[in-house]
Amino acid sequence: MAETCDILVSGGGVAGLTAAATFGAAGFKVICVDPTPPVTTRDAEGSDLRTTAFLQPAQEMLQRFGLWERLADHAAPLQIMRIVDAGGAEPTPRVVKDFNAADISEKPFGWNLPNWLLRREILARIKALPNVEFRPGTGTKSLFTRTSEARVTLSDGTQIQAKLVVACDGRDSPMRQAAGIPVKTTRYGQKALAFAVTHPVPHDNVSTEIHRSGGPFTLVPLPDYQGKPSSAVVWMERGPRADALQKMDVVAFEAEMTRRSCGQFGDLALASRRSIWPIISQSAERLDGQRLALMAEAAHVVPPIGAQGLNMSLGDLRVLLELAQARPEGLGDAQMLSAYHKARHNEIMLRVKGIDLLNRSSMIEARPLRDLRAFGLNALYSMAPVRRTLMQMGLGVK
Repeated sequence: MAETCDILVSGGGVAGLTAAATFGAAGFKVICVDPTPPVTTRDAEGSDLRTTAFLQPAQEMLQRFGLWERLADHAAPLQIMRIVDAGGAEPTPRVVKDFNAADISEKPFGWNLPNWLLRREILARIKALPNVEFRPGTGTKSLFTRTSEARVTLSDGTQIQAKLVVACDGRDSPMRQAAGIPVKTTRYGQKALAFAVTHPVPHDNVSTEIHRSGGPFTLVPLPDYQGKPSSAVVWMERGPRADALQKMDVVAFEAEMTRRSCGQFGDLALASRRSIWPIISQSAERLDGQRLALMAEAAHVVPPIGAQGLNMSLGDLRVLLELAQARPEGLGDAQMLSAYHKARHNEIMLRVKGIDLLNRSSMIEARPLRDLRAFGLNALYSMAPVRRTLMQMGLGVK
């Protein structure tokens, strides 16, 4: 006999857990599964050292569904987004452009939190919801759908009968594959290193993205660590260079990252282990199948530029929630899922293409092209109406 629920969430990463918690807070009966139990302490093996900047629309949704009160005390506000071009002969800033959230809003652009801590706090919220169940160590194995329901077989042999399956199960999504939905993938030959640092110069809630070649070097504010100013770093480079950096001893690595940061915050000290992953861009042909909605990395993967990844995922979730609450009796039906695809697909494609373009420009090796990039950066960001529009687009409000 199959177990029943309103929504089965496949995947217990930050996006999947957030989906389970928000659907649960909205009154739906939810089961969330993930084959890998989440790591919820900073220095444990396998902890996710990346951070997520929740931009304003995402933060508002988390607040509405009772998640933000658990996160607010751990978050570092992002008041200024700073773009630095350091593509000259030496890694020194030659163009610096600041976007201040005060120009368009009374709030910061966003709030930055470590992913391992997000998992810990969202799980605590899920435990307080009687209609949500999280099953770590259990994955989805097969999907069978008909017009009225979906039946999912789990890796432990359990069968779940649901009105809607939400696939948040990553770039190799088993639920997307089971539904036969194709994806388009772009490989850049890049990898990203993620780690935390401390530094003598306070970050003053400034998120700094430094462009030279190979990809951006981004420092995002974190709360102080062991009494020192701290930032999360994502350092994108071509694959062989990233692998070499990953293997460097700490002293040599600290010298390299301080040089690559253009000394913006003084000497950087490594404050965590280093994690590394390949950079791709990917988009699903459709966001919907029968009784199935794709969201997060099952639907789209982008390079980590401009805090767009998880915020696009929460944009997916926001639309799904609105559609589910508007017609609870039609949860997971063709009308709801077709409306979801229509509401999200074009915007996702625009953002995937835009971030692809930004990433390619940040990878430029040839000096004349790097000079051209600096000139374009200066011209574009010096025009107030353009700067305002770019800030609003970055927030996902345009």
